Amino acid sequence: MLGSSQEPIVEVESLTKKYDTLLAVDSISFQIGKGNVFAFLGPNGAGKTTTVEILECLRTPTSGRATVLGYDVSQRSAQAEIRKRIGVLPQDFNAIDRLTVRENIDYFGAMFDSSLDADELIELVDLKEKRDEQFKKLSGGLKQRVGLAVSLVNDPQLVFLDEPTTGLDPKARRDVWKIVEQLKRRGKTIFLTTHYMDEAEYLADTVSIIDHGKIIASGTPGQLIDSHGGRKTLVIRGIGGEGMDLLPRDLPKAELKSAGDIHIPINNGADVSRILIAIGQTSLGTHEIEVRRPTLDDVFLNLTGRRVTEEGELA
Repeated sequence: MLGSSQEPIVEVESLTKKYDTLLAVDSISFQIGKGNVFAFLGPNGAGKTTTVEILECLRTPTSGRATVLGYDVSQRSAQAEIRKRIGVLPQDFNAIDRLTVRENIDYFGAMFDSSLDADELIELVDLKEKRDEQFKKLSGGLKQRVGLAVSLVNDPQLVFLDEPTTGLDPKARRDVWKIVEQLKRRGKTIFLTTHYMDEAEYLADTVSIIDHGKIIASGTPGQLIDSHGGRKTLVIRGIGGEGMDLLPRDLPKAELKSAGDIHIPINNGADVSRILIAIGQTSLGTHEIEVRRPTLDDVFLNLTGRRVTEEGELA
């Protein structure tokens, strides 16, 4: 599926990767439009990194076809050209501990025939105050920003970000998101792998959900939520079990959650008005009430019957 631009940067057709009896990638197909953020969303072990490593020319596919920037990843003559034109932030990025931020960027930049100015990249990832700090002294979030700078050092047309915010605290995650948004504004095409549903929903133009090596749904976040997310929910906060007895009998089926919240499924605005009027006549009307829309987390749950934990495991 292409985004707003009709020019494909990545084209994958029936791509498969086998390791002995393990089918890591199972006949997947997708396209990525120029200038879009594409999120490959799924739990650990779903096949995300294997797919990315094929597109980065690090692994050979068992079957199927994939092109990056018009080059076939299976052709040796094309692989050098692909590597010149892409940027990569791998999982568990690391650099040289005793070199400073700027020295590390210069070091990686020297591997290419031409590279962007290190100070320009430092400004882009907001590391000016850490420019002369040794890499080993940086926090995890700041190290990821160095990794982002390194992935951009050759001014790539396509940037692969493999689980770029795993293990980061909420603020550091948001800082990385801001950089991704800046890259998109600069016209970069971004291939993002993540197990964070909110990250894909916030950043991506298009999403493909992968589970056990197969793509099970694709579309914009909004399309996926509309098709698979289920109904909206009216939430009454913290009322507890006694609140269930106070609900008017003609309301849709309500459910008491472990936090003491009551969830009532709704279909439209008329449902919301009717419920608010009904509960306003009881003591429930004094509690915090909100309407919760479905998320990609609900999409994954409805498609698979499972959720993905903060650590990327299935629950």
